Amino acid sequence: MRTMRIALAQINTTVGDLEGNAQKIVEGIQRAREMGTDLLAFPELAITGYPPEDLLLMPRFVQQNLEVLRKIGEITKGLTVLLGFINKKDDIYNAAALLHDGELVDIYHKVFLPNYGVFDEDRYFQAGREALVFELKGIKVGVTICEDIWHAGDPLKTEALLGDAEVVVNISSSPFSAGKRGFRQRMISSRASDNTVVIAYVNMAGGQDELVFDGNSMIIDQQGELIAQAHSLEEDFLVADLDVDKVFMTRLHDPRRRKEKRTLSQDHIPLKVLSLTTVEKEVDSPPALEKHEPIQYDDLGEVYRALVLGTRDYVQKNGFQQVVIGLSGGIDSSLVAAIAIDALGKENVTAVAMPSLYTAKESLDDAQNLADNMEIKLLRIPISSIFDSYLETLRPHFQGVTEDATEENIQARIRGNILMALSNKFGSLVLTTGNKSELSTGYCTLYGDMAGGFAVIKDCPKTLVYQLADYKNKKEGKQVISTRIIEKEPSAELRPDQKDTDTLPPYNLLDPILQAYVEEDKAADDVLALGYSKEVVTDVIDKVDSNEYKRRQAPPGIKITPRAFGKDRRLPITSKYRNY
Repeated sequence: MRTMRIALAQINTTVGDLEGNAQKIVEGIQRAREMGTDLLAFPELAITGYPPEDLLLMPRFVQQNLEVLRKIGEITKGLTVLLGFINKKDDIYNAAALLHDGELVDIYHKVFLPNYGVFDEDRYFQAGREALVFELKGIKVGVTICEDIWHAGDPLKTEALLGDAEVVVNISSSPFSAGKRGFRQRMISSRASDNTVVIAYVNMAGGQDELVFDGNSMIIDQQGELIAQAHSLEEDFLVADLDVDKVFMTRLHDPRRRKEKRTLSQDHIPLKVLSLTTVEKEVDSPPALEKHEPIQYDDLGEVYRALVLGTRDYVQKNGFQQVVIGLSGGIDSSLVAAIAIDALGKENVTAVAMPSLYTAKESLDDAQNLADNMEIKLLRIPISSIFDSYLETLRPHFQGVTEDATEENIQARIRGNILMALSNKFGSLVLTTGNKSELSTGYCTLYGDMAGGFAVIKDCPKTLVYQLADYKNKKEGKQVISTRIIEKEPSAELRPDQKDTDTLPPYNLLDPILQAYVEEDKAADDVLALGYSKEVVTDVIDKVDSNEYKRRQAPPGIKITPRAFGKDRRLPITSKYRNY
């Protein structure tokens, strides 16, 4: 029986932390060696972190990544390793190093460079033009990188059919969005069964700026069945023993493969095939493997966990320990506080209530009760006297002009100034609390409630915020976020008796329109066909289009949906076009 012990090191890298990333890689190599592993794979660009963006334009950065690769290669005695790095030849390439028994044996270059959504790889890399298969212990293994496997044809088909690869490794850095995990698994399952190969897929796990990488590394057999899976949204080390003879037996019973092989031989990318020498392992008898039970979440749990992971990594990777949050007594700031506590611990979260003349006593009580429930410090800093001072200063210049949103925004900006002052004085990062529904429509104040370092729920529609609050309460088995907070009518409390519905449609009406227009790029007529009134639809579109300048100045926040503001959705600020 031909078997291979394979390990997938699902690590959390940091862009630019070559030394820290290398340490994680070295630890993974040592662990694989102790497990008697034949083949170990790390994620895409594991040495540099992903995505390195314009660091790739710095020759010193590229050279240092090559030096790290050389040092790591020297410690791979008795082991075969696939490791993501930047290769430099005539150009730079997104590459996988094939390290074997202490030497760099070969290099594979990523063939398909994504240039959509959050990806900009065509901006930086040259595309690979060759497939790679290597033979290890009599087993042929193909190499691919991330996007390569999302394409049904080459390089995977060439490796499986012409290179006779029985196992294909895909090293990846695939970011999270809600629902993507299941879609990705179905795609890999199709590739495995269509090509009659075992696919070992290793993904990064962790936060990098607005992106979260969800891990969920997996091994899918030649019939498309999941045989092993790593944890969701945290580091893991997945080890499995592959019975590769089953691949051969499956192929014997499938005559379609023989016909495909003849057809493909006429049109395919170049293929390199090489054999690796047998090496002596430090472990004479590999230890038995225990059943790996992956940590998984339901749909809401996965989104909540992604928000926690993204917040923790953004705060800590950028050198902060503590955060400060404006706590209004509303559901948005309550949810952000809950996420921050789960990410950083209650001792590292400070909440600030900043009541004005228009703040209801109920809101103050709700903020205090939430802080008590979560056991976090709550500072009370009233802004009424500061607001009065602003009005007095501006009165000669505002003489004869009716009060409007200007006076409302002054209050929001006073609060933003207070939070930023606390941030400066105590070194805490300000977490903003605006949601995607507000940011979409401009129902937020530039340099006010938008002021801060990180926007935790900026990609969460308001209706999702309610669902996540309910999820948190059910998870804890108690009302961490009180029923009154969840059920009260939303209000910015910047003027007497103000309600969000004074300016916006109800959120259960607004969010589906935003889904159609922002996420799906539907024109007004297509949205109207869903049953919404023309007046509401055109008003929402106008609000979305006219507030791009605000969104461009918003702090980064965690990508949750398939189409987040920022890298995912890039529209001009100055534009007269309206999609109706």
